[in-house]
Amino acid sequence: MSDPRGTVLEKSPPPVGDGADGAGGSDGGHRRFWSARRVPAGLLALVTLVIAGAFLYDIAAVRADRAGMSWRRELARQLAERPLDDVWVLTGAAVAAALGLWLFLLAVTPGLRSLLPMRRTRPDVRAGLDRDAAAMVLRDRAMEVAGVQSVRVRMTRARADVRAAAHFRELDDVRADMTTVLEDAVERLGLARPPRLSLRVRRPGRKGR
Repeated sequence: MSDPRGTVLEKSPPPVGDGADGAGGSDGGHRRFWSARRVPAGLLALVTLVIAGAFLYDIAAVRADRAGMSWRRELARQLAERPLDDVWVLTGAAVAAALGLWLFLLAVTPGLRSLLPMRRTRPDVRAGLDRDAAAMVLRDRAMEVAGVQSVRVRMTRARADVRAAAHFRELDDVRADMTTVLEDAVERLGLARPPRLSLRVRRPGRKGR
């Protein structure tokens, strides 16, 4: 389940090998959320059902001494007559290989890249924070620093890129204050793998530039 602030909670069994507090294990707290990928799975099941049904109907028709489907006979003839270096054979093989690779990548990758796993405080609950929500928190904290005029934050799994414009105070002083504030904000996010902070402070550009 999720709330408007971008936090996702998921009940799960306690990970094997964790301590009593559930926060010390590296396998439970750092695991990413896996996407169910219902749309690709549903499409694959539908296509498989249609193809299997068509071939099953054709086999049943032939067993019942009826003529097989014309498309199946034409397909068998084309596969028997066309050489392996034919452009259509190579194209079909390339498409099948691309689809297979795509399905394999979907099967072995977790997806849900926008969810950042949070540290576990209970062994049966996993929490995740949306990247946009985390970026908004860092931006709001950075705007609290004196002298900061505007802030842009880009959040990835491994890094938080912060770009700020300061219209007064020395840039080094603003950068030092922002570093302290943002490091504290990143720690308070409670992420299992806190992102590396990348900060750049500059003067605002002239109007029209």
